[in-house]
Amino acid sequence: MTPEEPEPSTLSKPRAWLLAARPKTLPAAAGPVLVGSALAYHDGVLAWLPALAALTGALLLQIGSNFANDYFDFFKGADTEERLGPTRVTAAGLISPSDLRWGMVAVVGASIGVGLYLISVGGWPILAIGAAAILAAIAYTGGPFPFGYHGLGDLFVFLFFGLVAVCGTYYVQSLTLSWIVVAASVPVGALVTNILVVNNLRDIETDATAGKRTLAVM
Repeated sequence: MTPEEPEPSTLSKPRAWLLAARPKTLPAAAGPVLVGSALAYHDGVLAWLPALAALTGALLLQIGSNFANDYFDFFKGADTEERLGPTRVTAAGLISPSDLRWGMVAVVGASIGVGLYLISVGGWPILAIGAAAILAAIAYTGGPFPFGYHGLGDLFVFLFFGLVAVCGTYYVQSLTLSWIVVAASVPVGALVTNILVVNNLRDIETDATAGKRTLAVM
């Protein structure tokens, strides 16, 4: 728990769900969409509905990923009383694992609904991107090979928060890509990856104990 957070025992259910969503992480999801949309505006191809849908989908996937991380890290033993950083709602007993699992399903389902609209705009490339993004959101800490536990978290965050998010946002508005858009996605991905690096440096001891082999642990 960080100093500015209230004691877990004082939290209502709505506030517990808000804590699980981790609002402070949402700018990391919104930033790449804003960059992609700014590039679309510069090129005269800004399309408001696809841009808003891309932003909504990115935020939903970030929240779904936060739910998944909270859920799977609890069962893998990465979230203990010794862990520094924001409160994890499952480990703190604020939300039951079953409820959080259903919350994760609901949020990912909502993102699929948004994705169907984007597929109607951008076609099959958006289907492939959306499916990969959903899989990555869950597989970061879940599944048979959680890549966040095998030193691949930094790479996947760079790819999905940089290349995929910026280029995908631009594509659903213009149906084209350019090297300028690809180049602009690189620093965005690097900045978001740096957030993960800081978190992993903070969690070295508890991650190592839980067998979570981040690059920081390695």
